[in-house]
Amino acid sequence: MEGWSRMLKIWICGAGGRVGRKMTGILASRPVELLLTDADSVDITDSEAVMEYAHINRPHYIVNCAGLTDAAACEDCPEEAYRVNALGARNLSVAARMGKSRLVQMSTDDVFDGRSLVPYTEFDPVSPRTVYGKSKMAGENFVREFCNRHIIVRSSWIFGDGSPYLERILEMAGQGKTIRAASDQMASPTGADGLAAKVIELMEHGEDGLYHVTGQGCCSRYELAKEAVRLAGYQVPVEPVNASEDILSSMRPSYSVLDNMMLRISNMRLLPHWKVMLEVYMKERRAGSRRRAEGKDGIGYGK
Repeated sequence: MEGWSRMLKIWICGAGGRVGRKMTGILASRPVELLLTDADSVDITDSEAVMEYAHINRPHYIVNCAGLTDAAACEDCPEEAYRVNALGARNLSVAARMGKSRLVQMSTDDVFDGRSLVPYTEFDPVSPRTVYGKSKMAGENFVREFCNRHIIVRSSWIFGDGSPYLERILEMAGQGKTIRAASDQMASPTGADGLAAKVIELMEHGEDGLYHVTGQGCCSRYELAKEAVRLAGYQVPVEPVNASEDILSSMRPSYSVLDNMMLRISNMRLLPHWKVMLEVYMKERRAGSRRRAEGKDGIGYGK
């Protein structure tokens, strides 16, 4: 598919989230008009509100970065999980079809059951075991059913500004607490920066379809936590435990490494190794902390 050759309108739902903010930052220097919304401005679970906004603004692309991603919260409130992750995707898909927009749906490795011994490709059957995974799978299915022009992007263990897992790990490390992280959960950590850039590349040059987009390599939660603590310069113990003892990630699949096969066979460049992206993020995090301490940080869009 050829690159953009005209001014386009791009509607990013969930623009205040990690990937939404990064996409906004990248696209701000591009010849596009950005439509940025969150739940407080356009509730994607409200079909009338979605249709009205799409009708008034006529976006060429709709990017769905919105979602209820807390796996424990999804188990506690399954109907809310399906409202946001499934019906929200349905509403945006219908709006995209009616307005002849192209939809980008962000999804997750949690659509797999975690029982594989080899990385999952885009051609492997899904079989989620959690409410979060099931609701995201339902969202994918609605996109395929209602929107003929779409890109679905699955990723895993996304880290960036506001990353709940890493930030909690680093907060505990900063307090001198021992970190206990699951050694029996495996996936491919992915930097929000790289993921956002690859999504934009797919929008501009990729064909419709399903893509896995993750950092290269894989690791356990324990290895990720240990590397983050090391890069942060903290001298605290990081202990491997079973997932059932890791209160920060106990609901996740035990093995959800994603093979980026579609990127490879489409001759598209893969993201860097997860350690490379993590090191870049940690450097940016330290620089951001210094700017805030000096009172030089500006106010950006999003929560």
